[in-house]
Amino acid sequence: MLAVAAVAVVERFLMFAFYPPVAYDDTPSYRHLAATILNHWQGYDGTRTPGYPIFLAWVGPDRWVYLLQLGMGLAITLVFFWVGWQASGKARFGAAAALAHTLNLGQLFFEANLLTETLTTFLLALSVLAVFEGLRRRGWIRLAWALAGGLFGGLAGLVRPLFFFVPFWMALFFPLAFWREGWRVRLGNLFAPLLPGLIIAGLWVGYIDTNFHILSVTVMNGYHLVQHTGYFFEYVPDEDAALRDTYLRYRAERIARYGTQGNTIWDAIPELEKVTGLSFYNLSQKMASISIELIREHPGLYLRTVVSGWFLYWRAPVYWDAGAIAPPGLRVLLQGLVTAERLALVAFNLTFILGSLVTLLWKRFRQIFHPNPVIYYLTGLIWLSSIAQTLPDHGDNPRFLIPLQSWVVFCVLWFGFGLRDYLRQQRKS
Repeated sequence: MLAVAAVAVVERFLMFAFYPPVAYDDTPSYRHLAATILNHWQGYDGTRTPGYPIFLAWVGPDRWVYLLQLGMGLAITLVFFWVGWQASGKARFGAAAALAHTLNLGQLFFEANLLTETLTTFLLALSVLAVFEGLRRRGWIRLAWALAGGLFGGLAGLVRPLFFFVPFWMALFFPLAFWREGWRVRLGNLFAPLLPGLIIAGLWVGYIDTNFHILSVTVMNGYHLVQHTGYFFEYVPDEDAALRDTYLRYRAERIARYGTQGNTIWDAIPELEKVTGLSFYNLSQKMASISIELIREHPGLYLRTVVSGWFLYWRAPVYWDAGAIAPPGLRVLLQGLVTAERLALVAFNLTFILGSLVTLLWKRFRQIFHPNPVIYYLTGLIWLSSIAQTLPDHGDNPRFLIPLQSWVVFCVLWFGFGLRDYLRQQRKS
């Protein structure tokens, strides 16, 4: 453990010393919302959930945010070591899982990015730790861990809305894991993670509904949904011809420039507001109603973009600023490492997809590898997120896996170590 911690500390010290915090297109909006929070929520526009803006408001300057995110990266590494070691009974496996996370350049560079991913990864890691500890405890201690897991999962949803489902998945998984212990135990295991998730999500949805009259976690649902329906927006009926034709013109310009219609809506919003006479919020609701009707009438076209978004989810992107690396030789080396790492992670992702399906369908496979219950929990979590992320939006889908990418690797390593042990036993016998 000390060796793993030393590696994690040294690389983050070097990162902080030689690589700056990096802002992206989304960063100014998070900073703006952080300022409104400091101003007693005056002017909070509901375009994003408040988790990361609250974090920015609390921490302050970019360098402090960067430093704290590096600290989170170290804590996440230790969570991987602990869960891996305790679940397998092998410190070597814990070290492999921890190093797989902390040496992942995609994770490391994201700790410098002023975006939601590192905070989300941290909260999800704590939620997995809580599930793991809850699964091996009994009585009130188990319920306390389940409650903590639901809390961390709900907070992850406040940072990245995709993960609002996490406490609900826990509430399903815990009773199933202890089904034989009776209905009272099942009921307690259901409500312990569910209550904090319901409270957190309910309070935030109530805030959005009260202030913007939209029953959702943000006011952006219509704009996100048109990322799907924009591909077949020509089917919008003539009663909305002005809106339809304006969007199609922007779509054609976007395709001519970038080869895809993705993110057309963000360029088109100002003119769409003019031609429709709708406010930003009412336009979002209008786009949602149009998109829902398009999906009802053309489910096959919607399903095509949903499936495309699901495949994009597994692409393992690395967000970093190569220009911030001054020595040309080091920059070239890192570019090569990033490319090699992405190829390796895509291979891990493909192995996870195939391996999890085989585990589900083939009893003999489960008997050979004896997956720890937390592996089943993680597999469900990853699969559910892969589906949930593509249904309401079609844009930067690969980013949604980043908070769970190292858990994909964890699951694959589990079966890799299990296969090695199985082959050794076969040779001995």
